[in-house]
Order: sequence, then C-alpha cells, then structure tokens
Amino acid sequence: MQEPEAPKIEFPCAYPIKVLGVSSDDFEPSVLSVFERHAPGFNRHNVTAKVSSKATFTSLTVTITATGPDQLEALHQDLLATGLVKMVI
Repeated sequence: MQEPEAPKIEFPCAYPIKVLGVSSDDFEPSVLSVFERHAPGFNRHNVTAKVSSKATFTSLTVTITATGPDQLEALHQDLLATGLVKMVI
C-alpha cells in the first residue's frame, strides 16, 4: 500500500506561519525583522500575538505571501538562528 502524497502548495500563496518563543522585549521585533528580510511588505497590522497564561511564552502568527519552498526554508532557518525562537509551525 502506497503512502498518500503530501498536498502540493501552489506558489505564490497566502501562508500563515506561527512562531513560538520565550517572552521578552526583543522577541517580536527580532521575529518581525526576519520576516521583513524574507517577505518584504507583509502586513504588520495582521500579525496576531498571544502570550501564555504565565507569560512565559509568546506566539506570533504572521501571514506572508510565500513565493516558494526555498523562501520558507530560509525564513525557518533565520528564525531559529535568532536564539529567541523555540518552534516554527
């Protein structure tokens, strides 16, 4: 029996990305700076931020216009390289 194929993403497309990290004053500006490098012109007004119940973690949901898998991989690597990001979904 064959495994089902993963759905294909047609680029360009609106692509929401959730970024989770330890809450700090630097978290949101650092994350948004990485997004600006990889997806210039994304709408900062549509960024959703949520803080955990104990204010330990913050998650940001940012929707970009994704242009391809190379862009998404580079964005993912640069987000993790900040040292502030724990997970990218």
